[in-house]
Amino acid sequence: MESKRICRKCLLYEMAEQEAYQSLYTYISQIDAELKVNDEIYKRRLQYCRECDSLLNGMCRICGCFVEMRAVMKKNSCPGTNAKW
Repeated sequence: MESKRICRKCLLYEMAEQEAYQSLYTYISQIDAELKVNDEIYKRRLQYCRECDSLLNGMCRICGCFVEMRAVMKKNSCPGTNAKW
């Protein structure tokens, strides 16, 4: 009988919220600064996300990403049909 492997990274909902978010922010802090937008742009992007109807529990219902992660990267943009950023 083959044992079923569980991907712990896929089970964030089982983690305590604070622990899950801390892990996300630790990861963001370790991304090369050349790849990230500055703090002002990051905050502005997140503000657009906060006002968007597609935001649900920190995730974008259009693409399924964690908005904090998507918004920090220079190469990324809003996935909406009428992109806000």
